Amino acid sequence: MKKWLLLAAVALPAMGFAQVKYTLKGKVGNYNAPAKVYLNWQKGESPVMDSANVVDGAFEFKGEAAYTDMAMMMMIAQPGAEPDRLLFYLDKGEISITSPDLLSKAVITGSPLNTAFAQYKLFISGYDSAMASINRIYGGSSEVQRNDTSFMKWLDGRYRQAIDLRKTKQREFIQANPKSFFSIVAMKELSVANNMNLQELEPLFAALDKEVRETREGRNFRKMMDTEKQLVIGGMALDFTQNDVNGKPVKLSDFKGKYVLLDFWASWCGPCRAENPYVVAAQKAYKAKNFEVLSVSLDQPGKKDLWLAAIKKDGLEAFTHVSDLKYWDNAVAKLYNIRGVPANLLISPEGKILARNLRGENLEKQLAVLIK
Repeated sequence: MKKWLLLAAVALPAMGFAQVKYTLKGKVGNYNAPAKVYLNWQKGESPVMDSANVVDGAFEFKGEAAYTDMAMMMMIAQPGAEPDRLLFYLDKGEISITSPDLLSKAVITGSPLNTAFAQYKLFISGYDSAMASINRIYGGSSEVQRNDTSFMKWLDGRYRQAIDLRKTKQREFIQANPKSFFSIVAMKELSVANNMNLQELEPLFAALDKEVRETREGRNFRKMMDTEKQLVIGGMALDFTQNDVNGKPVKLSDFKGKYVLLDFWASWCGPCRAENPYVVAAQKAYKAKNFEVLSVSLDQPGKKDLWLAAIKKDGLEAFTHVSDLKYWDNAVAKLYNIRGVPANLLISPEGKILARNLRGENLEKQLAVLIK
């Protein structure tokens, strides 16, 4: 393992997350109209969208944000073209974004925060490359391949290897950089991969510098860990109501008396789609034993058609499906501290949590033990 990749304790000023006045100056290639650049970030529960025209590759944004937070910039070269995307952090002052061709390859200067973000991304870049390859393979696969158990097992194996690599690199980063804001970012991502394992996360969090723990993200992560303590095996599942595909309200408590797999997924999630054949097989095998699947989709606003198409394509019609089409702001996902998909919980007829994140063949194996 190349220890030299570890950052030398990237220390950023403690972030107070006060009002941030920003100026973004971009120069990407030599694009002109109809090329346009869009800036999107979250203000509380509401998305904020700004846009700028491109003249000889140049564009500019000015504004204020309540907090120093992540944003997405998209360039669309012409109507109907695939957006070119860049994730970065809105930071105070003047930030320069430059690239000779693609926005996604832009170099950001004038912002220590974004410099540190680039270093963190480099540190875990092996995972990003692996996931890009997995998504390309799945996206280019045929219907026959997606119904081929051996092919899906192989793809799932590659996915798990990529996740293990990322977890290893994130642990290393957190331990080597207790003063870095991105150690909190790494912890949030690690919590997704290790299913919010508090035995691992709490000591890592406690070892971070106090100023990092007291940032807005640090305090929010502490709240997430507190919420997780309510979702222990043997605890009562939290009731909720959300509309099904026809707009009819469905309650978790409607399933009292049945074993329920509360399954979180989305049509845009490659690993979720790879997991669906296992869930379908489990539902068929255990339907006669009082077992149901309640599927919660994190599909995006305005994309109900993609949600419905994925249900049909993956053969999920026998499940009960609900969603508020709010993407990561899905109310049920937030209630259950879902930070990544696929994810699931097995709930007893009495409403108790029996197991969490039963994946692949392990789903049916555990059902055989838990459902008598």
